[in-house]
Amino acid sequence: MSENTSNDNNKSEFLHDEVYESIPPNYDLINHLFTGGMDIRWRKKAAKETVALCPEKILDICCGTGDLSISVAKLAAKDTKVTGLDFSQPMLDVAEKKAQKAGLDITFITGDIADIPFPDNSFDSMCIGFGFRNLTYKNEKSSRYISEILRVLKPGGRFVIVESSQPAPNAKIIKFFHRLFVKYVVSFLGRIISGNSAAYQYLSESAANYYGAEELRDLLLQSGFAKVTFKRLFFGAAAIHVAEK
Repeated sequence: MSENTSNDNNKSEFLHDEVYESIPPNYDLINHLFTGGMDIRWRKKAAKETVALCPEKILDICCGTGDLSISVAKLAAKDTKVTGLDFSQPMLDVAEKKAQKAGLDITFITGDIADIPFPDNSFDSMCIGFGFRNLTYKNEKSSRYISEILRVLKPGGRFVIVESSQPAPNAKIIKFFHRLFVKYVVSFLGRIISGNSAAYQYLSESAANYYGAEELRDLLLQSGFAKVTFKRLFFGAAAIHVAEK
């Protein structure tokens, strides 16, 4: 598409109108193809971290079609309340059908992460699966999003992020092929399968240039989290961060 994909001042509007409102029908298929199905295992690992402290209330932000919410609900205790929040109603429609099919009681609501519709200190645990990059990559609302996450997370609560990342700095060969893959293959296949070249041009660009694991850890600490740990996945192509308030 146009220059709008690189216009930082319109980033949040572009994400809503051009990316997530336009690709839901093939969203899950494309994610699985791009990662060779590894995203499924990565979400399960993130879900385990999310429920590790036996939380009573969990919020999955940017929940999309509900894959992480469902993984969390399957692992959580029976009385745990799991809520999924996303600004894309088409995505949530898919999520609700998937949760019903799995026999899970998950509440899905439409909302903006810049103004999360819950009181302060509402959740024991929060999580996000492959959405944090979109909140923080050249996004003018980045600091606002993180402030809202901290606001609704209880003291001592944890925020779990599973996101694309960069290979370790000393893994030069892996880093070279990783960059080629996300820059060219992701964009090309996304365009062919979804028909939305602008959306997948943005997604491939952001994945190629997003923070490494250490950089994201530092961002979270600078933003107000008390402790942040991370674990690289598949040579650093992705990572799971656990941030504690």
